[in-house]
Amino acid sequence: MRDGADHADGVGADVVPGRRGAGELEAAVLEVLQRGGSALSPGEVREQIGGDLAYTTVVTILTRLHAKGVLERRKAGRSYRYIPVADEPGLAARRMARVLDEEADREAVLARFVSALSESDEELLRKMLGEG
Repeated sequence: MRDGADHADGVGADVVPGRRGAGELEAAVLEVLQRGGSALSPGEVREQIGGDLAYTTVVTILTRLHAKGVLERRKAGRSYRYIPVADEPGLAARRMARVLDEEADREAVLARFVSALSESDEELLRKMLGEG
């Protein structure tokens, strides 16, 4: 081990106690916006997340989520207000479609996906496709 930097528990030189990773922050921001029911400003998002999160950090996260196509933003004075483009299931479906779009052999990817489904999920899919 080098200076205690590589622990099996994941705590190492790159981990800062009390700090959340970018993915964790994006999830927290998205959760606040999903609950909000209407477009929120960065300040309102920051207030609802709580803690000592910097305003600029919230703006950065909102900008990234907008660039990913997850949020819609509307001009409000000199700033923006943000709202999710879909509910949670809709966002998950968009992520799945984006992954599928990135693959050359869509048929193979779909076949592997379906073959890995649980029996109950496979039955649900069949019902949704009108085969069950």
